[in-house]
Amino acid sequence: MVQKGQFLERPTLVPVGDEVMDATAHRGTRAPPLLVLPPRPEEGGGMDHLLAAELVWAAAHAGFPTLRFNHRGVGASQGERGTGESLVEDAEAAMRVLLENAGTTALAVASLYGGARVALDLQARHPCVGGVCLVAPLDVDVVALARLPCPLLVIVGEEDRRMSRAALASAVAEAGGLLEVIDDAGPTFHRNLPQVGRAVSGWLGRLSGG
Repeated sequence: MVQKGQFLERPTLVPVGDEVMDATAHRGTRAPPLLVLPPRPEEGGGMDHLLAAELVWAAAHAGFPTLRFNHRGVGASQGERGTGESLVEDAEAAMRVLLENAGTTALAVASLYGGARVALDLQARHPCVGGVCLVAPLDVDVVALARLPCPLLVIVGEEDRRMSRAALASAVAEAGGLLEVIDDAGPTFHRNLPQVGRAVSGWLGRLSGG
């Protein structure tokens, strides 16, 4: 039984060729649905990362369907851990499942850390990605970011200095996006984590026209 204040995520399998990835999904009535990309396998963690849990909780409570997954070779997902193109293929497979589950033709994507590169590659290949949110992005080409053709939200901690803040802010501004800086937080957001969820749910609301 799901009690008041809780939300129900259902175990989901995402097929990728002859293998399957472990995922969880939440139903919702609003569009766009949200696909959460985990950190890259070499960065450690997966769909159970604290940030991923916060994003789907916030999106679900705002009424948006969600899906988060483990890349191949991570957690209970089958296959070998990959890099580059392999990670984009994983994201494409998860995207197809989410679109089918939600019954929509467009979605938003939120990434964690180095998953930002996967998110940008996914959007470049699939115009159905109608919004991109990068949380604590790492290893991002700011030139490509500046040219992003869809709504953009970038969330960073005030104390996160892994990327040049000036270069990142300039690229986000050129793309017409929004840069949210979370006070008194680093890249893990051990402080003020709920602010990340509120920023994402508010952004989804704007994408939905609400």
